[in-house]
Amino acid sequence: MIQLTYDIIDSDQLVEAARNRQAGAVVLFLGTTREFTAGRQTTALEYEAYNVMAEQELVRLETEARERWSLVYCAIVHRLGQVPLAETSVAIVVSAAHRSEAFAAGSWLIDSLKESVPIWKREQWADGSSAWIHPQPEGASGETDSSTETPPASAIQQVPTSIQKADHLKG
Repeated sequence: MIQLTYDIIDSDQLVEAARNRQAGAVVLFLGTTREFTAGRQTTALEYEAYNVMAEQELVRLETEARERWSLVYCAIVHRLGQVPLAETSVAIVVSAAHRSEAFAAGSWLIDSLKESVPIWKREQWADGSSAWIHPQPEGASGETDSSTETPPASAIQQVPTSIQKADHLKG
């Protein structure tokens, strides 16, 4: 199950959907808006996506996860629009017969989502400024930012040329 939504993500509902008699493990990952990043105070995050491509890529990731691990349930939900402090931006829940499969699948899904799904994040800071943030692999020295008002060039390159200048991709 994949979903892009402007609504608050109900993690309890996702976990309940993942419960199953064949599943000995349910793993939930929540990505939330934190207040400080690299010493800067964040007030909110804003997410934009190329919805059709993002949904296709999320389906591909779910399919691959199901092929790699024996999952009983898999859900990926990503919020769009403005996400205030402490609220959930992304939820991934998987269930499997054993914890090792559930943890491995959940970890792989969030890492893969950040690498390949055309969803862009703009960090809004307490000083009134904002910038598009491009995720780096876990363990990197933080996230790099761009002071432009459009998504990072690396993100735009994932979008077909015919829509790169579309208004929904601009700040």
